[in-house]
Amino acid sequence: MTGTLKIGTLISGGGTNLQAIIDACAAGTIDADIQFTGSDIPGVKGLERAASAGIDTFVVDYAKIFLRAREQGLDTALPKDFDLEEILSKQRLVNPETDRKKAEFFIKTRAIAERALLDRIAAYDMDLLVLAGFMRVLTPYFIDRINTSPGEYRIMNIHPALLPAFPGTDGYGDTFRYGCKIGGCTVHFIDYGEDTGPIIGQKAFEIKAGDTLDDVKKNGLEKEWELYPACIQRFAQGL
Repeated sequence: MTGTLKIGTLISGGGTNLQAIIDACAAGTIDADIQFTGSDIPGVKGLERAASAGIDTFVVDYAKIFLRAREQGLDTALPKDFDLEEILSKQRLVNPETDRKKAEFFIKTRAIAERALLDRIAAYDMDLLVLAGFMRVLTPYFIDRINTSPGEYRIMNIHPALLPAFPGTDGYGDTFRYGCKIGGCTVHFIDYGEDTGPIIGQKAFEIKAGDTLDDVKKNGLEKEWELYPACIQRFAQGL
C-alpha cells in the first residue's frame, strides 16, 4: 500500500512494544499513524503511554463482560450474527470433540467480548491492527470481521520465541527451560490457530552460559522493540 498507514493497537499491560511503535512513528521510521490503543484490562501502563502521545484510548473489560454474560446467560448475550458451528469448524484453539461443552463456553464468551471490541474499533479508519502485548486469543468471529477479503491478513502479532517453536504464552520461559542456546522473537499475522499465522520477520540472540531467565527476557524485549516497527514498516511499504 502507499501513503500513511493507519494502525490500531491492542494491549493488555505495560505497553513497551507499543512505546517502541509510538517512538518509531514519531521518528518517521514507520510511515504510520496510530489511530487508537485499546486494552482488555483497565488501568494498565500502556494506556498511559498512548494517552501521553495523544492517542485515543479505550477499554473493553473482558473480565466484566464474561461475568455479565454468565449472569444473564451466554446465549442471550451472543451477537446476533454469531454462528457457533461456523466458528467451531474454523478455529484451531480448542478441540470440540474432546470436550464440546468447554469448547462452546470458550468460543461463546470470547465472541461476546470480541463483539464489544469490534464495536469500539468500528469508530476508526484502520488499515492494520497491531497486537502489542494483547494477551487474548482471537476467534474466527473477530478475525473474519477484520480480514474481510480472501487471503488478506490485517492483524499482526509479536511472539516471544522463534516460531514455530514454543507457541503459547511463555515463549521465553519455554525457550530457557528447554536449554536452547538461541532465543528470539517472531512477528506474524494472526490466523485461526494459536501463533500459527504466516511469519513476517524474526530476530535471534545468543543465550550464553550463566544467563538467567530474566536475561533472556531482557535480551528478547530489546529485539522485539527493533523487530516490530520494522515489520510494520514492511507492511506499510507493501512488502
